[in-house]
Amino acid sequence: MNTEVRVRFPPSPTGYCHVGTARMAILNYLFAKKHGGKIIFRSEDTDKERSKKEFEDDIVEQLHWIGLEWDEFYRTTELVERHKTALSKLIAEDKAYVSEEESKKNPGTMTQVVRLRNPGRTITFSDEIRGDITFDTTELKDFVIARSIDDPLYNFAVVVDDSANGITHVIRGEDHISNTPRQILIQESLGYVRPVYAHYPLFLGADKSKLSKRTGDVAVRDYREAGYLSNGLLNYMAILGWTPPSEREVMSLEEMIGEFDLKDLHKSGAVFDIEKLRWYNRQYLQRTSDKQFAAYALPVLETSLRTRNIPYDASMAQKLMPIIRERIDVSEDIATLTAGGEFDFFFAEPQLDVNTLPQKGISREETAKHLVAVHGLLTALSADTYTEDVIKTAVWKYAEKEGRGAVLWPLRYALSGRQKSPDPFTIAACIGKEATLRRITTAQKMLGV
Repeated sequence: MNTEVRVRFPPSPTGYCHVGTARMAILNYLFAKKHGGKIIFRSEDTDKERSKKEFEDDIVEQLHWIGLEWDEFYRTTELVERHKTALSKLIAEDKAYVSEEESKKNPGTMTQVVRLRNPGRTITFSDEIRGDITFDTTELKDFVIARSIDDPLYNFAVVVDDSANGITHVIRGEDHISNTPRQILIQESLGYVRPVYAHYPLFLGADKSKLSKRTGDVAVRDYREAGYLSNGLLNYMAILGWTPPSEREVMSLEEMIGEFDLKDLHKSGAVFDIEKLRWYNRQYLQRTSDKQFAAYALPVLETSLRTRNIPYDASMAQKLMPIIRERIDVSEDIATLTAGGEFDFFFAEPQLDVNTLPQKGISREETAKHLVAVHGLLTALSADTYTEDVIKTAVWKYAEKEGRGAVLWPLRYALSGRQKSPDPFTIAACIGKEATLRRITTAQKMLGV
């Protein structure tokens, strides 16, 4: 491209940064970086009643968090002198006019608005994703471009600011297609150069309907607080609705920039699949170092256990990191598992049901015999070399001879008090030799033989 590419992030600060805003920013970012261009962040705060600084701050924070940056920053309301100059020019040239009309907010009172004189002609623009799109603008009539000379509406302000910022490409969701003919008419009345347009499909829910909070349209900060990693969320939102030439799914930001092309964006809406997002998060979670994973998981585990009044032991929690890493996609899974008592037995003595101790079809007497035998085998092991592999080696031959289920089921249940848990060798290694032998003895005594 001969002209420097300049794109914009134009979020409205009327709510926290949601996935639609993030996706818009990601696609603009990839395109600009691919072509060595510039990115302008423009906070479109024309909705004075709903726009809030806290929302703007959140959008900035979350976009930075997922790894994006920009070259220039503006607020629309701080550019109003620029808009007033453009409005005055149009009125002076009789391309727009002040109209006194009944107020929609206060029926019965009159107010002045500024309307653009619409030539009422057919407009065709070429969309980088959808091809040529044609509108008959006659039905738009003379549309309002400002509430007053000091209060421009969005469609007018965005056109003036895009021109002033030198925006070459407008990359946005398909919900803005209907704004495009109005914006082109305003551009032409002001003598501005038309930018290149690219309107991508919006995310859809699993039922192909508009994305809702139930199907994933929630604030980026909510995903962040649930434990989604920034690179996983970025990767998913970028790939969803775009097939890179390599057809790879897991890609770094640099790799995505290298492959990005607007023409590879899909023409139909992409389904925002929470399970797929969880899969992406797991891919990135598995790539973290042990130290990084512990920093990610330990605080959630501690808080979750203390909430249930389970005594917390930091050294035991550290031992559980490999087990937890294998079982979760995102850190909120740790809270869910803990709430279900999945890790209680690592920190406290399990509560046993004597009727659950024997494997189905095995008598109490035989079960007690197996527990006594296993107790003897484990007693002979050194506490210094009491590892998962050593424990398994000590017990396995006996279990193979007597029946793995008959031996290992009561052992696992005696150690965990749960019908579903990690294998007994893993549990025994975590809780240590003394606790293992104590729990086996407790179970044997409960059998009363």
